[in-house]
Amino acid sequence: MKLIYNGEDIQVDAHLSLQQIIVNKGAKPPFAVALNGQFVPAGLLPETQPENGDSIEVLSPIQGG
Repeated sequence: MKLIYNGEDIQVDAHLSLQQIIVNKGAKPPFAVALNGQFVPAGLLPETQPENGDSIEVLSPIQGG
């Protein structure tokens, strides 16, 4: 299945959940996730199944001053 992950075209197995994809890409908590521009709460990541062509954005907070 083809997805867009943070602007990059990727290929993943169709059976993977959104959580599995994010972990496989090396994201470290805390982070926020948007699927096709819609925020996905952390509790729903394991049960959310992306579809071919979906766009995933993973955002980590930035600290500093």
